[in-house]
Amino acid sequence: MTDSRDYLERRWWALALLCMTQFMVVLDASIVNIALPSIGREVGISQENLSWVVNGYVLTFGGFLLLGGRMADLLGRRRIFMVGLVIVAVASLYAGFAPSEGALIAARAAQGLGAAIIAPSALSIVTTIFRDGSERNKALGAWGAVAGSGGAAGVLLGGVLTDGLGWEWVLWVNVPVALGVLALTPGLIPESRAESETRAFDMAGAVTVTAGLSLLVYAIVDAESSGWGSSKTIGLLAAAVALLGLFAAIEVRSRAPLVPFSVFRKRTLTGANVVGVMVGGSLFAMFFFITLYMQQVLGYSPIKAGLSYLPLSVAIILSAGIASQLVTRIGFKPVLVVGLALIAGGLAWFGGVSVDGGFTTDILGPSLLAAVGLGFAFVTTTIAAVSGIEDREQGLASGLINTSQQVGGALGLAVLATVANSRTDDVLASAGGSPQALPGALVEGFQSAFLGAALIAAIGLVLTLVLIRGSDSRAHVALSEREAPAPLG
Repeated sequence: MTDSRDYLERRWWALALLCMTQFMVVLDASIVNIALPSIGREVGISQENLSWVVNGYVLTFGGFLLLGGRMADLLGRRRIFMVGLVIVAVASLYAGFAPSEGALIAARAAQGLGAAIIAPSALSIVTTIFRDGSERNKALGAWGAVAGSGGAAGVLLGGVLTDGLGWEWVLWVNVPVALGVLALTPGLIPESRAESETRAFDMAGAVTVTAGLSLLVYAIVDAESSGWGSSKTIGLLAAAVALLGLFAAIEVRSRAPLVPFSVFRKRTLTGANVVGVMVGGSLFAMFFFITLYMQQVLGYSPIKAGLSYLPLSVAIILSAGIASQLVTRIGFKPVLVVGLALIAGGLAWFGGVSVDGGFTTDILGPSLLAAVGLGFAFVTTTIAAVSGIEDREQGLASGLINTSQQVGGALGLAVLATVANSRTDDVLASAGGSPQALPGALVEGFQSAFLGAALIAAIGLVLTLVLIRGSDSRAHVALSEREAPAPLG
């Protein structure tokens, strides 16, 4: 009995450790945004290249997630998780000391690589130490809370650290966190891997899918500056599609594929990943355009903008906990439908932001509505994506849902940024380029982007109704109702 109690207690401590790590991963994608002007001045990065301090991270993170998840299954989840922590710690330390533009962008890319190894490894550990049902729902509720609130927390922490200690600390903050988690991991997290699988590694598949996904993300994030119809963007997208097509051909013929395509026969898993693309697009766009509206139109300081995200962060955390309980009682499909409806409603409400608006009139209400929706949607897409998946494929399933959300976020943000910029340029042109017209032009661009994001969420709602099996959702409820105590091991 003592061993059983020790194991049960250790699992929840392990979950806390894994959630802390996921929080760091999500934080890294947003924490540098507010520090960008300081970084540009002190490191000497041009305005055109400054976005690559963010994009360098996004590129490797989105490109290597699938590979990271499968490596965890085949080589050991705890081992790969710890490798990712080491990479993040070293890259973050170097990034703060980076002497040049190229060195800093390369360090951020290395951070993204480490994060791409950590995120699916950590999620697959959660799904293997907590059995499918109500306990896993609770664990994934906590996971969804930190994943959903990390972006907002990054804005706040980035402002505090940049103003108080200097831009270097938005990078160095990872070092003590990663080293602390690294020290505690062996005592709290058991090693696990897909024991029944061959140790053969599909190198051809790994190279083609990583190159294809990286090129796809690069084409998306570069499209805003190069233009969606430019020969560069079209060529990059064509090359990415060709590489991913080659990857599919390799996998069909491989005896030990990196991604066994049989996993996509599970309609709910496939549907959850398609919907995950829409959730990612809504989330990235919302955080990006709210921040720009507060700073460029309302004139908020970095710290004030960060503090304005607190209600949103708290709402995501609380709603993620509620969602995990609702999934156990009524299934993941109804909760996901409600979540996407709330996101669409909140973003449509944001479509009414005004030049002379304020926090209580233009931000608070739609933030809370969309935040509850995001808490519901983050938890349920993750649960649906890993529900009914065998332990030997949990790393793969975790890598897939992370990749879907990340690529969806990059794609949604790039498309909506183009929409916003085009609308702003049109309004400015009609006003003869008058500086006095700029705030109004920016607001009209933001309004268009928010309404576009609401449309993405609405499409996600329709896809949920079509692609997510109601029978799988009900089976998940039945499993939770007859769930026995978790076994040792």
